[in-house]
Amino acid sequence: MSLHRVSSMSSYEHVRGSSPARSEHRKMSFNPVGTWVPPAAKGEPVGAFEVSKARRLVQVATAVVYCLFAAGIVFGYAALKPVLLQENVYRENCPKFRTSAAEPCYEQEIRLNFMFTTAAVATNVCALPVGTVLDRYGPRVCGIIGSILLAIGAIFFAFAPQSPFDGYIPGYLFLALGGPFVFISSFQLSNTFPRHSGLILALLTGAFDSSSAIFLFYRLIYNASNRTFTPQKFFLVYLIVPICICIAQILLMPKNSYKTVGELVTHAEDPANDIRPIDQHISDESRVARLREERRQHRENVVDEITSLLGRKGEEGDKQTQQEERKKQISGVWGALHGRSAIQQIRSPWFILITLFTVIQMTRINYFVATIRTQYEHLLSNHDKAVHVNNVFDVALPLGGVIAIPMIGLVLDNTSTPFVLGLLVSVATTIGILGVLPYIWAAYANIVLFVLYRPLYYTAVSDYAAKVFGFHTFGK
Repeated sequence: MSLHRVSSMSSYEHVRGSSPARSEHRKMSFNPVGTWVPPAAKGEPVGAFEVSKARRLVQVATAVVYCLFAAGIVFGYAALKPVLLQENVYRENCPKFRTSAAEPCYEQEIRLNFMFTTAAVATNVCALPVGTVLDRYGPRVCGIIGSILLAIGAIFFAFAPQSPFDGYIPGYLFLALGGPFVFISSFQLSNTFPRHSGLILALLTGAFDSSSAIFLFYRLIYNASNRTFTPQKFFLVYLIVPICICIAQILLMPKNSYKTVGELVTHAEDPANDIRPIDQHISDESRVARLREERRQHRENVVDEITSLLGRKGEEGDKQTQQEERKKQISGVWGALHGRSAIQQIRSPWFILITLFTVIQMTRINYFVATIRTQYEHLLSNHDKAVHVNNVFDVALPLGGVIAIPMIGLVLDNTSTPFVLGLLVSVATTIGILGVLPYIWAAYANIVLFVLYRPLYYTAVSDYAAKVFGFHTFGK
């Protein structure tokens, strides 16, 4: 069905069904507010076929770009930290006899690492309020909130040296809070092109991982400018990013989330959607029948639109269905707790054990990011080598997220969940062993494994949750 027909039918019902100037009979009602029903479409998800392909392409491309500049920049802390040390941030916390020393003192390191730790914790805890805002107010409001938080963080950080209070920690905290609001609200864009939903999610995830390179590029510019491009100048320039995100949310991005294929099909196949409250105000039965017939045709045509949107028919659709069934069988855990209440799932060993594993791994990952330079200064007993290792890590971290995406998809689609969890434990153990060896080759091997392990871990845990718990209790 064409978009023209949808709009013409809607306007037909509005004009013919609600104009007070027409002399048509209405049913008497003693309800003082009548039978007015709030327009449900105002907050309902949108079908992708209702939006032009070009607009959807621009929306996806825009989301990938702003996620690249905002989604996870706080995880580029390892690249930003040397700049902050050279700018003598928190140097006042050092003992007086160390104030003029070239090397950072223990108190300074602790304060800077605390700044990152606070931001890392906030990023993960923030998922709950982000989900609530996204469900109640839609992705546009969620994205605008994210842009405001990013702007506040940049302003705090820019003016921290002149601030009467410590502006670095709240500044980094707001940057961390803004990222999930921008990133998570973009997930629904995978429904713009259901046939390529995996690719869209991979692009968004890759943008998130690569966003840590923003501080790397800043550090390179900082050094190239002979330290004249200070953090204050950088974060004032960075304000362009949240401003552009806010403008994009208002002018381009969807107000409501795109419907999933399941939602589209369910709505299209439900005959109850042919009957609406407005029908009881129309006394002409033939007109009611005509409207319901148009609605029925609308539903049938929506199915055709969905088929066109998915880009598969007949045998091709059956083939993809068989592939999905095969993935479920290979996983070995599919549907383990589907249909259970949220409380039952939370009390199960499935949830308790993966939660403990997540707590341990998140602590290790964030600790490694925050202290890699300090660790290798101790292990290698050489400041220059530790700086070089830190520089290699700054480049490898964003690249690892991009390179690992295809590999992760193959592993999750073609191996069982127990195998994936065993792989995570094995790689994490290997990283732990390499992390205590005082050799430069062990440092490089450790970095390679870590930058590949990090995106694998994030994706595998999400995959585990979907397969074991399902989506019925998602966000509960």
